[in-house]
Amino acid sequence: MKVAIVGATGMIGRRLTTALLAHGDEVLAISRRGESVADAPGVAWDPAKGPLDGSVLVGVDAVVNLAGAHIGRGRWTGARKREIVESRLVTTSRLVDAIGPAGPRTLINASAVGYYGEGDLPVDESAPPADDFLGVTCRKWEAAALAAQRNGVRVVLLRNGVVIAREAEVLKRQLLPFKLGLGGPVGGGRQWWSWIHIDDVTGLIGFALEHPEVRGPINAVAPHAVRQREFAQALGHVLGRPSVLPTPSFALKLAMGEASSIALSGQHVIPRAATQAGYTFVYPDVEPALRAELDGG
Repeated sequence: MKVAIVGATGMIGRRLTTALLAHGDEVLAISRRGESVADAPGVAWDPAKGPLDGSVLVGVDAVVNLAGAHIGRGRWTGARKREIVESRLVTTSRLVDAIGPAGPRTLINASAVGYYGEGDLPVDESAPPADDFLGVTCRKWEAAALAAQRNGVRVVLLRNGVVIAREAEVLKRQLLPFKLGLGGPVGGGRQWWSWIHIDDVTGLIGFALEHPEVRGPINAVAPHAVRQREFAQALGHVLGRPSVLPTPSFALKLAMGEASSIALSGQHVIPRAATQAGYTFVYPDVEPALRAELDGG
C-alpha cells in the first residue's frame, strides 16, 4: 500500500512512518519543510500558503492526516485558539480538495477525545460533542474531513487520548518532578485519563488501513482508562520514585490558564469501535505501557 502522511515529522507521524515501512508499505512524508522520515521521501507543503498539488497524491492508496498546531503549548489566548482551529480546518479542507474524486480512497484523520468534554461516565463513539473549546474544535475538524465522503472516500476519524510516548510533552512534563522525588497526581487526581500507548495509535491506523469496513469515529484509547492518581502511581512505580505530592490545580491554572483543562479535566472513553472491529491492544494496561517507553526511567 502507498500511504501519504500529512504531519509525518511529528511524534505520531515518525512512529507511523517507521511502522508502515517495516510492514512493507510505501510512504510519502508530507510536512511544511519536506523532510524525509526514515527511508520515506519528503514532500513539502505548507497548508497556510496554498493548496496541495493533487499530483502529489497520484498512485497513493490512503492519506493519514495528523497535522495541527499543538494544543498543549502556551496559553489559549484568542490568537492561539484561532491558530489551533485554523491549522486543523485549513489543512483538512485543502487536503480533501486535493484528494478529490480521483485521489486516494481512504482518509484517516486525527481528532481527539476532547470531543466529548469532561465527565465521569463512560462514553463511546456514539456520544455527542461537548460545547467547550475542544469539543467544538473537534466537531469542526471532523466535519472538514467527512466532506471527503462526497467523493466516495472512506473516512476514519481517530479520536486520540493521552498518548504515552517518550517524546510526548504531557509525559515529559511529569518526569522531572518524579525524578526529583516530588511527583504526584495532577490536580485532585480524580479526573479520568483516557490514555493510549503510541504503538497502539500506529497499530490502530495500520488496522484501519487494512480493514475497509472500518469507518467513522474510532476512539484511540486503551480499554482500561485510569484516574490521574492511578496514572501517577504507575509512573512512580516505573521510575522507582514516590508519587504522593500533587501538583495543585491553582498552579496549573496560573501557569496555563484555560489550557490547564487538558490536564485538569478528563473523560472516561471506551474504545468500543476498535474492539468490535477486532483490534487487539498491545498495551491494555497503563503501567506496562509506561515501562515500555521509559524502561525504568
